[in-house]
Amino acid sequence: MQSNSSSPSGSTDHSDNPKFGIGIDFGTSNSAAAVFDGEQVYLVQLSKQNSIMPSANYVDKDYTTTIGQKAIDDYISGNQGRKVELSAELLGEARTSTGSTSGPASESETSKVFGQAFTDAGLPGRLFRGTKRLLGNASGGRTVIFNRPFRLVALVTPILVGIRKALQRNVENTTHACIGHPVNFEGLEQGRNNVALERLSESYGHAGITEQTFCPEPTAAAISYLHNHPGSHDELILTVDFGGGTLDFCILRRMGSSFKVEATHGIALGGDKIDQTIFRELIFPLLGKGERWSRVLDGSEVDTLFPFGDFEDLLINWPVSYMLNQNKYTASVMQRMVEDDAGAIKFKRLYDLIKQNYSYQVFEAIKVFKAELSVHDSAVLDIPEIDIEVTLERWEFELMISDLLFELEQAITLILNNANIRASDIDLVLRTGGSSLIPAVKDILDNQFSGKVVEHDPFTSVAAGLAIADYYGYGDQPSL
Repeated sequence: MQSNSSSPSGSTDHSDNPKFGIGIDFGTSNSAAAVFDGEQVYLVQLSKQNSIMPSANYVDKDYTTTIGQKAIDDYISGNQGRKVELSAELLGEARTSTGSTSGPASESETSKVFGQAFTDAGLPGRLFRGTKRLLGNASGGRTVIFNRPFRLVALVTPILVGIRKALQRNVENTTHACIGHPVNFEGLEQGRNNVALERLSESYGHAGITEQTFCPEPTAAAISYLHNHPGSHDELILTVDFGGGTLDFCILRRMGSSFKVEATHGIALGGDKIDQTIFRELIFPLLGKGERWSRVLDGSEVDTLFPFGDFEDLLINWPVSYMLNQNKYTASVMQRMVEDDAGAIKFKRLYDLIKQNYSYQVFEAIKVFKAELSVHDSAVLDIPEIDIEVTLERWEFELMISDLLFELEQAITLILNNANIRASDIDLVLRTGGSSLIPAVKDILDNQFSGKVVEHDPFTSVAAGLAIADYYGYGDQPSL
């Protein structure tokens, strides 16, 4: 992306530009929006609480949609303590005879046809979280919600409609925006970026935002920095945007009052993966992982490891963890938790977590715990709902996520190689995104770029930069 000749500082005549720019950062975990009037950037209140909104969408049985924190609250209240009863999906009925001269086939002469899918008859609603991850999956079909098929675009659009409504409380014309996106969307399919951008464009269009430009998220973060720190000097800037779903990079060359993007790179590594690692490494052993299970089968005593692997994927994906509240899961937990040994209390925790659907509370506690470790040498993971209180040293946490930190180091090396520059050529490193606050991440950057690293608005830099890009026309038209 090559900038216009005007400066991000807002010092040039803008009579031909709109009176304001709009930027929307629809993220994997959270979303934000901003407005730029040529001088100041204003974050938009997306909810009564704050300007950062969870990227969540909840659809109930009446197809009523709620978004943001309200969607999460509706999901929790609807599933807490609810027992899941699955039944085979009825596709229809087929006659086993053609009937007789006296009338049609009787009840006994018809058979019900069931599909392979199973339905949760008591499901009060469906929660969709992290749908951004699926945008690049070209092979993804429709999602059936209470017998009605929904395209992925239809699951994203309500969130964008909510964001636009919030914008309309601040500005009149909300049909235009610069839209943020990761450098590389998640997935392995070739062409996934084009597929994802096409879906994003369609979703924004359905939300009423029809005048669209696009900008990679790390580039937007760099643009907001240039606006905040105007100057006429030349410098080479590396932006490291470590968010909830992806880790993105941009190398940008400031040339007086203009700039040029030299290279971008992105990988599917974010704070969500770090949270799941903490869950696996620290909490799983406290829920029964690694414990043995003795029981009598067909008259013989059998002693094996408890099949904790059957629970893991549902536990660490809290929007679907309510599925554990089925007999096929809870029966074995109940059998194990009544044994007279030290491991029984772990399975009592697991049972309480399943029955009360506490996975979301666990992840919220992990986020607080992770934030504490960013400012202290040790922290306590406190989850009173399932009677867990455990202290961890920061060095233990860093060892726990060492493989993820190595991926960060490899990604830095790759973008430097792609731009054909050395670390010493970089004049400034911008550290942004919630996961960039982790001390080990800071240390990696400080070691490679000593004295050159600055923190830049971890949670709002992208939205601000997108608004500025919209104002000055820095974004690219979607190539669909």
